[in-house]
Amino acid sequence: MEVKGLSKENIIKISNYKKEADWVKDYRLKSFETFEKIEDKLPFGPSFSLDLDSIIYYKSQDDTMKDDWNQVLKPVREELNELGVLESETHMAGMGVQYESEVIYHKMIEELEKKQVIFTSIDQALKDHKELVQKYFGKIVKAEENKYAALNSSVFSGGSFIYIPPHTTLDRPLQSYFRINSKSMGQFERTLIIVDEDSSLHYIEGCTAPSYSESSLHAAVVEIYVGKGSHCRYTTIQNWANNVYNLVTKRALVEEEGEMEWIDGNIGSKITMKYPCCILKGDRSKGTCISIAVATKDQIQDTGARMIHLGQETKSKIISKSIARKGGNATYRGKVKIAKSASASESMIKCDTLILDEESKSDTIPTNIVENNDSMLEHEASVAKISEDNLFYLMSKGIPQERCEELIVLGFLEKFKEELPMEYAVELNQLLKKNL
Repeated sequence: MEVKGLSKENIIKISNYKKEADWVKDYRLKSFETFEKIEDKLPFGPSFSLDLDSIIYYKSQDDTMKDDWNQVLKPVREELNELGVLESETHMAGMGVQYESEVIYHKMIEELEKKQVIFTSIDQALKDHKELVQKYFGKIVKAEENKYAALNSSVFSGGSFIYIPPHTTLDRPLQSYFRINSKSMGQFERTLIIVDEDSSLHYIEGCTAPSYSESSLHAAVVEIYVGKGSHCRYTTIQNWANNVYNLVTKRALVEEEGEMEWIDGNIGSKITMKYPCCILKGDRSKGTCISIAVATKDQIQDTGARMIHLGQETKSKIISKSIARKGGNATYRGKVKIAKSASASESMIKCDTLILDEESKSDTIPTNIVENNDSMLEHEASVAKISEDNLFYLMSKGIPQERCEELIVLGFLEKFKEELPMEYAVELNQLLKKNL
């Protein structure tokens, strides 16, 4: 089935096709009412124009989720195999793959099932785990948040649902992979993660799309709940094609002594607007965002992070690495707020940018607010070009200039690569070499 164009009738059509409960359909329709009321221009980020009526809002060749690759359509399976998706599963405790609008493959090792871990698609969770989903769904990212959060809430399809029970630690990560493969395609996955008390999770997400002349849209919403004393790490490596508008809302609510880490890599897309957020609600909770953004010709990477301190003795850290080349625009946009209630809290922001030519651009747009007198906020920013001395030194060892520049860039991003599993660090190196 394929649904093109945005209307109330098409939203009902998607919901009916999915055989959703009435409360889910009502949620979609109320969100669409909100969408129609919100101004097109976002209150932040770069200006852009996108014809939403030309977007395909739902497309699926096979909406039955499989747990055996041999049951996946052969052309799709071969395409994903060439991208390295099948091989990467061997390093994971579980994997989900979304192709266009539906999760087509999902599998988790038996050991996690015994621990009562839930890892499935959000569509399946809406049916099989209704009470758990209803308790958390749409609570920290509401449709009123912005135009594209409202759009996602209206037409969402696919995405992951994860529940980690109390006192549960996963030895290996869970992974989801998202692929857009059609012209003018919109992908609107909805991810909901709950890490219950005294538990831990590492979740990895990968995203790609081929390049077409028509624009595609990726407007996702991610909600994460980190329980008391728990830890969640969310790693993203996205390499969207340069015709994809990547507009994502990600937010985590962190309870007492919990910790949330966003590890965020942005290489592709036409425009990316993504600012992972931690709401540090509980006392002594922690939030971290380590990100890279590589902007090349005709690309805008408008990325950063948001940290909202509410609890006492909370800590946050933002490390942002940006590279701009061939006229690209790599901008850091972030917000840190230490509320009056968040006494004795600390925040550190470090933004470094490497500009590789005279055509490229980078801006740092921070909003830092401290509402009490016994907290500390530190912000450091630097903009640099490739050092002529470093370049000369490497070239004097017989290394070609192009290779020298590549080595300097990879060294600049070393802090980010340190946070990745080995196989993903290797993949990142390969992606960077293609884009530098």
